[in-house]
Amino acid sequence: MDQKRMLRRFGGFLLLGVLCAVFFLLETVTGSSSISIETVREVLTGQSADEAARRILLDIRLPRAAAALLLGGALSVAGFLLQTFFANPIAGPFVLGISSGAKLTVALAMIASLQSGIALHAGSLVAASFAGSLASMGIILLISGRIRNMAQLIISGVMIGYVCSAVTELAVTFADDANIVNLHNWSMGSFSGTAREDIGVITVIVLTGTAAAFLLSKPLSAYQLGESYAENLGVNLRVFRLLLILLSSLLSACVTAFAGPVSFVGVAVPHLVKGLFGTAKPIIMIPASFLCGAAFCMGCDLLARMLFSPLELSVSTVTAVFGAPVVLWILIRRERERSM
Repeated sequence: MDQKRMLRRFGGFLLLGVLCAVFFLLETVTGSSSISIETVREVLTGQSADEAARRILLDIRLPRAAAALLLGGALSVAGFLLQTFFANPIAGPFVLGISSGAKLTVALAMIASLQSGIALHAGSLVAASFAGSLASMGIILLISGRIRNMAQLIISGVMIGYVCSAVTELAVTFADDANIVNLHNWSMGSFSGTAREDIGVITVIVLTGTAAAFLLSKPLSAYQLGESYAENLGVNLRVFRLLLILLSSLLSACVTAFAGPVSFVGVAVPHLVKGLFGTAKPIIMIPASFLCGAAFCMGCDLLARMLFSPLELSVSTVTAVFGAPVVLWILIRRERERSM
């Protein structure tokens, strides 16, 4: 039995790794201008004399592929942390309104900076997004202390998201600067605006946050079995909860700062991973969720770019098409379990 479990997990990680590699390669070679794998190799090794191919790869496609990989992974890990924290299978940054809160503060920061002629750096965007994530998370925590019903908590999160999104749309719509109006594309969710210099900031935040979450695997496993059980094993619940809030908010904030709100990834991917690996152990779930989220977002980004080319869809449109049915399936399954 242990050998079968080990083979299943090895096969799962191998599959996700291959999918990530294939989708990343497709992100770099496909588009309105096709670029061969040989040209990609030459550009990366500095041997290519084709300046157009070099600019397309280094300034557009590689940053976009890297953003989809890193931010997709971050969103999935954040979703798993929130589902564990709230003991709620459909908790996620988008569903609970955390992404919308981050979107609101980033949009307001961008509007204020553009109107005053001040350029916002990547770190400033993440800081503004983090503030919005924490504010939304704080409201959700206050509500969760008064409401024990899971459905009501989710409805409250959805309402918070609608309010934040409405205020964001109002701010963008009534902005009189043409550059501010262009924020509409970002507010719909897209990896296309990621610059090459942003990747360094994204990498540091996402890998640090994911590594910190992985180091919490043991207390997370105990917490999954109940607060009393975790406390008996010596877990400081106050510190532990604070760390979960900070890590999930930071990872969600990083995604929203650079790609806008990306829907349903944080909810759907952890459940796909549980089905693939047959376990909910954090030591498996965290790296597997990262890889699956990365592959999921790169695949959806490819569809968003290529499905109706040259027209490009927002990535949230595609992730919703594939992620929303998973959420519906979870709700139907839980209702069946209650009725049995």
